[in-house]
Amino acid sequence: MFGAVAAVVLLPVLAVAGINGWVRLAASGRVYDRLEAVPYNDVGLLLGTSPRVKDGRPNVFFEYRMDAAAELYHAGKIRHVLVSGGNPSQWYNESRDMERALVARGVPRTAVTRDYAGYRTLDSVLRAQAIFGQRRFTIISQPGHNRRAVFLARRWGIDAVAYNARDVGGRAAWQQLGRETLACVKAALDAYVLDTQPRYYGRPEPIRLD
Repeated sequence: MFGAVAAVVLLPVLAVAGINGWVRLAASGRVYDRLEAVPYNDVGLLLGTSPRVKDGRPNVFFEYRMDAAAELYHAGKIRHVLVSGGNPSQWYNESRDMERALVARGVPRTAVTRDYAGYRTLDSVLRAQAIFGQRRFTIISQPGHNRRAVFLARRWGIDAVAYNARDVGGRAAWQQLGRETLACVKAALDAYVLDTQPRYYGRPEPIRLD
């Protein structure tokens, strides 16, 4: 009896750990911490999040991602930033907020394209190719998120690398770890079982570089 109960508890834990290890392996060698090591790509895909947390304070995940994208641009590692996020209402628009934050950091508005329909990481990655014409790009987010995004990109034959924005410590780090652990399982199911597609596609809008 005890053995059966232990198996019921242990097997899901092992499955989750195995899938997370698979995601890490798929992203190995494609996720960079050091700016000077990042290979050049024309376009950086900046993954969205809210600029503020629920109590109104600035969201450090957002701020660090904006910093990382601006660093890549000013270092000549990318020429253009595709900002991809959700746009569920006129009061909440991640791509608009990201564009404003990048311009405030010295990135020209002409070097930014908005994707209004990046509701999930999968949507952002697949739309970057299908709608915006990019088969190679640099993903920008925190490390765990980056690994998952690269995993999804590779599943659909996209040649993506990633640059890690500064990570967040403390309680937020543990909360993020829990979310990413489960999100990796969802990503594997979407990619290899459900063949999930973006919520919206629409007409192609290839990015035209200056």
